[in-house]
Amino acid sequence: MTAWNSGVVELERRGPIAIVRLNRPERLNAFTSEMHDRIIEAFDECDADDSVRAVVITGAGRAFCAGADLGGGGDTFVLDDKGSGEAPPDEGGRVSLRIYRSLKPVIAAINGPAAGVGVTMTLPADIRIAADNAKFGFVFTRRGLVPEACSNWFLPRIVGISTALEWTIGGKMVTADEALERGLVRELVPADQVLDRAIAVAIELTAGVSPVSAALTRQLMWQMLGAESPEVAHRAESKAIFIRGTSDDVREGVTAFLDKRVPEFPQQVSEGLPPIFG
Repeated sequence: MTAWNSGVVELERRGPIAIVRLNRPERLNAFTSEMHDRIIEAFDECDADDSVRAVVITGAGRAFCAGADLGGGGDTFVLDDKGSGEAPPDEGGRVSLRIYRSLKPVIAAINGPAAGVGVTMTLPADIRIAADNAKFGFVFTRRGLVPEACSNWFLPRIVGISTALEWTIGGKMVTADEALERGLVRELVPADQVLDRAIAVAIELTAGVSPVSAALTRQLMWQMLGAESPEVAHRAESKAIFIRGTSDDVREGVTAFLDKRVPEFPQQVSEGLPPIFG
């Protein structure tokens, strides 16, 4: 993975951790189509690089993301169906789905206000760490819209259906303290410590862990949220245990444990994950 700055998104590296930074601080990192493209590009690069163990997404300046850029005025949300007659895919949803499909753990370092897509794009992250002065704006109904970026699937699973409805129907601005109390974020820290804390958590999360097993575990946990019964999880887990049980990673993990040393797992995500679903 090569660090780059597209102008609206930066991709950086801190040891084994990649940082995807929204970079329009003069516009509070308001979301644009170009930002959508660059975020997806960044996650593609992180997945392709085996030396990247986790991804932290954050914002430049004093905000995480103010939501969609409203520079187009009342026509901001008029979308081109390119003559198909079909609704084009919501760009926030495409970003959320790309984060959901990440092969590396994802931590959102929410360094300031997050509204609209600025908060919904963080929902597929595995952990959210926020500034103690952050606010979260689920303001869609106040703009005549509905929640997007797959948040109607993610948000109730994170905070419960009652809280999700309260926040979204009422177009609520949620304080950092309430977000912590309701489980939207894992912890609050001063704004200038959010990124460093997220990187520390990412390193702790991935140290001494098989990259392939981490990717499979992430997929299992997310996908089983929609399973119709525990039997579905049982079948997927049984297949994963059967396949992974003969792997070089398991041999190394068990041997390292018995030898009382840190494991050095040989298998890489880029080699492909075993087909455990379906």
